Amino acid sequence: MTTVSSTPAPTPAPVPAPNAGPPHTPPPAMRLRELAFGAAVAAAVRAAARLKVADALGESPATPAELAAAVHAEPKPLQRLLRALSCYGIFAETEDGSFVHTEMSRLLREDDPHSLRYISLWCTEPWTWQAWPRLDDAVSTGDGASIFHDLFGKGFFDYLHEDAHESAHVFNRAMTTSSVQSALEVADLLDLTGVSVVADIGGGQGHVLASLLEKHPTVRGHLLDLPGVVAKADPRLRDGGPLADRTGIVPGDCREAVPVEADLYVIKNILEWDDESTRRCLRNVLAAARPGARVVVIENLVDDTPSMRFTTAMDLMLLLNVGGAKHTKESLCTRLADAGLVLGDIRPVNAYLHAFECTVPG
Repeated sequence: MTTVSSTPAPTPAPVPAPNAGPPHTPPPAMRLRELAFGAAVAAAVRAAARLKVADALGESPATPAELAAAVHAEPKPLQRLLRALSCYGIFAETEDGSFVHTEMSRLLREDDPHSLRYISLWCTEPWTWQAWPRLDDAVSTGDGASIFHDLFGKGFFDYLHEDAHESAHVFNRAMTTSSVQSALEVADLLDLTGVSVVADIGGGQGHVLASLLEKHPTVRGHLLDLPGVVAKADPRLRDGGPLADRTGIVPGDCREAVPVEADLYVIKNILEWDDESTRRCLRNVLAAARPGARVVVIENLVDDTPSMRFTTAMDLMLLLNVGGAKHTKESLCTRLADAGLVLGDIRPVNAYLHAFECTVPG
């Protein structure tokens, strides 16, 4: 794909953009109209991400015709797409009708270190447009997983990996992107004083574990997740990687067993299943851990957080695809206490993650 401007500047000065969006909050009736048309905004973000418009736009203003040539689109419809996005601060329109980057549009670039391109694609995958209209049924019955099965004839992950290969790829890229971006923040937050062995439970490809081991060169680690997941573990942890000699990769399901002993267990973004699965995971961790071991649970919350619009939307998506739920601070504390853990500090990792520090009782 051609980039319109090929001379990037590290921190370009913003170009005046009088059409970047409304300067004030609209009245309630107009705001509700905007929210009811929210699908159009999501579709516009998806279209821009799929067309890679942000990747094509360089550091100089570009006309819709120039961008259209770069992304193989028609100029007039692309102008309409960019105009709609600019109302929400994604791209900005200059006085002469050209478009420039904003902080948000840069996050749609695939090469941005904080890229949200795959997250944006994941939240707008084709199956979502079929599932969202059934939200009222999920709320009425409380059983979103059965609604997904009604729509697609199988459970969410079976459908993803058997019938929606492109969506599965997007999911994997989105989860990897999210994990990589938060892993360093988790490593900065956790104090590993006195820790010799850390276990990343349900840790996916092990980005959190890799960040912890890189920061603490005397610590050893275990990565536990499903066989197909750990087979694609972070290259730093696998044979030949710089951290391989300090890493044990353990294929398994933490809901069935946790066959590793550690001083610190990290459980990040997996306690979103049904309550029974959550209980089994925590029970297995306690069965494996020695008295006094630390257990740090890291989750998105749907309350007491500046990112509630984001986390509550994820919560509704979980209801619809796997029948799961995001936690409130109280609900997660209750589950941790019911499992037998002693709860300590609760600290924010970033704007959308909180860490619950626990210990295994004597």
